[in-house]
Amino acid sequence: MPNVEVPGANLYYEVDGDGPTIVLAHGAGGNRMIWWQQVPELARDHRVVRFDHRSFGRSRCEAGALDPRLFADDLRAILDAEGIEHASLVCQSLGGWTGLRTALESPERVTCLVLCGTPGGIAHPKVLEAAASIGDRIQAEGVRGSAALAPGFETVQPELAFLYDQISGLNVDFDMAALGKIFDPECRFEVERAAELRVPTLMVMGGRDLLFPIDSLRAVAELIPGVETAEFPECGHSVYFEAAAEFNATVRAFIEGHEKAG
Repeated sequence: MPNVEVPGANLYYEVDGDGPTIVLAHGAGGNRMIWWQQVPELARDHRVVRFDHRSFGRSRCEAGALDPRLFADDLRAILDAEGIEHASLVCQSLGGWTGLRTALESPERVTCLVLCGTPGGIAHPKVLEAAASIGDRIQAEGVRGSAALAPGFETVQPELAFLYDQISGLNVDFDMAALGKIFDPECRFEVERAAELRVPTLMVMGGRDLLFPIDSLRAVAELIPGVETAEFPECGHSVYFEAAAEFNATVRAFIEGHEKAG
């Protein structure tokens, strides 16, 4: 299985299918396996790259090297290792820090950007307010599906909620305390940076998101030129997991539209 050595880390990734490239960047509650409902569908006619962020899943990270500012470098290293010039990026929660930074720093390598349940690090006041409560919740509960899924999802879909927690539990080297770095001033983007985004962008939002409430994500969307939005009123933070078929269809239509335009 492929690995890439980068400063401070060894990154694990997997590739499925053939065609235009789609990269899946997971959130803090997951790893590459969390995309089990997306890969079989998207890999029918795309090359799908999914990876473990440094310190997640099978990727390893030196102490103190879990730095969100390195995430875009990590992704570019994977793309380079596979000889991929450009790709569509689908980014969940923490993965939005990877995708947005890549799109701002290397727009020529990004066909389009999908931000799922994430502000991508844009420090809108409503996002910073949400961030404070996220920190309190993680300290109390850890990174669990109870926060990452819609209220009541565990009752309606107990098997899926159980699976979410099992996949999250595979992040054995994850330093929870380091997760707070994503909101440090040097790791986030001031609101003015959103106007610099020139990559076609879709923001997917859950109406019952407990981590980044929908009003905070709507506020971020208003800052991004030409952004498209897709709202799922009954979903929580993890639309891709809770309503996979609808999510897949929405993301596929957006990506294919921009592949043809390109």
